[in-house]
Amino acid sequence: MDDMVAFRKEVADFFEGTTPEDQRFKHNELLFSASRESMAGIQNALNEQGWGAPQWPVEYGGTGWSKQQLSIFMEEWTRSGAPMTSPFGLTMVGPVIYTFGSEEMKQRHLPGIRSGETFWCQGYSEPGSGSDLASLKTRAVRDGDEYVVNGQKIWTTQAHWADWIFCLVRTDPEAKPQQGISFLLIDMKSPGIEVRPIISIDGVHHLNEVFFTDVRVPAENLVGEENQGWTYAKFLLVHERSGIAGVASSRLALSKIREHAASEEAFVSPPINDPEIAMALDDLEHRLQALAALEARALDAPTQSMDAMKLAAPLKLLGSELTQDLEEMAVRIAGPAALPALNTGADSVFGPDGENSMTRFLTGRAHTIYGGTSEVQKNIIAGFMLKAA
Repeated sequence: MDDMVAFRKEVADFFEGTTPEDQRFKHNELLFSASRESMAGIQNALNEQGWGAPQWPVEYGGTGWSKQQLSIFMEEWTRSGAPMTSPFGLTMVGPVIYTFGSEEMKQRHLPGIRSGETFWCQGYSEPGSGSDLASLKTRAVRDGDEYVVNGQKIWTTQAHWADWIFCLVRTDPEAKPQQGISFLLIDMKSPGIEVRPIISIDGVHHLNEVFFTDVRVPAENLVGEENQGWTYAKFLLVHERSGIAGVASSRLALSKIREHAASEEAFVSPPINDPEIAMALDDLEHRLQALAALEARALDAPTQSMDAMKLAAPLKLLGSELTQDLEEMAVRIAGPAALPALNTGADSVFGPDGENSMTRFLTGRAHTIYGGTSEVQKNIIAGFMLKAA
């Protein structure tokens, strides 16, 4: 126990020394409003500390930390108000590369992900192929030592910054939908790629359309085997859905909401004195505790084990819905202060009067969509239950 106390202090001291006070909570823990510079800066600092990829295997630069240490690390990171890192390289494509990629691919891409030098985006969704991802139509046709890619991706977060995109493409149009898909790594500077911005309802540019017109991709950029991309995509989605649970960020958000609700400076009569508000906050607290317990079970399960895969869907479902309900509660408490909505440069999580709560609320409408909609997660859960019956 003393070791964990010392470790927590080490992590807290690191983030306190890394992030100047005037930069804490600058981006409100929102991946979508952070800058590439802030994300790259914290990733580089973590890497120099030896913490650049804490969950990776030690042979690829991981820390070898215990599950408890990983939990403490995320708690202190969130509590510090330091910028978050982009998940697309570290949490998503990185594990795919070190698990299924060639040695050359590992040596080429993993160091840049750890250091924050290389940014990635995710080429999955297409118009008409979101939750039904297996219906994707972007084609990759083999031509000698290259693939020629044509098609479109949409809702591509950070594509306007990204150096690379990991992309699901159809390589066998005659096969069953899931059996004709491959997993390609594509340099975003390749001729024939066009990125068009999408401004979302929160007023922020983080989404994009990506068009591929006769884009030539070296065949060596194929991850694993041709037409086996669906296997690698499912592997990646387990990592993505687990990360979307957001226990540490929800814990911080709830504490900030309680603090604001009890403020005698912001309110003539603090909302926390309303029994209905107090009971609703307690209910959110109980749901958070249950989600944390579920996350702890997932962390204890071996990576990619059946137990881990079974827990990914409920973690994503419950975590994303809790996040939305927290954001809705913040708006409810803020009242008229939530109306000047789009203050993405606010220096605190919800702003001194809760004015930034509307930005988070609007952004949060997507939580139950990306990574697989809530309906998809319920179908996955039902499928596991039927198999167990």
